[in-house]
Amino acid sequence: MRPEDRVGTVLHLSRSSGNLILKVENEPRIGDTVLDHTGKKMGKVFDLFGPVSSPYLAVRPSVSQPEQYLGKALFLRKRRK
Repeated sequence: MRPEDRVGTVLHLSRSSGNLILKVENEPRIGDTVLDHTGKKMGKVFDLFGPVSSPYLAVRPSVSQPEQYLGKALFLRKRRK
């Protein structure tokens, strides 16, 4: 995957919601598809939160074991224009 498509690195898994929490590197839109390093779909952007200068992102995983992504980089699927 290309560095410009990188959305961030997974910091932790929320116990209450099951969402993956990332520090944003390239700002996505809610509903964007999130991919792993191989290009496999692993979830969708659920929420952006935190300070505008340093936002965080919640990804709703669509995989059975989201904890496997802890500490790994995730990427955005290219948007159609």
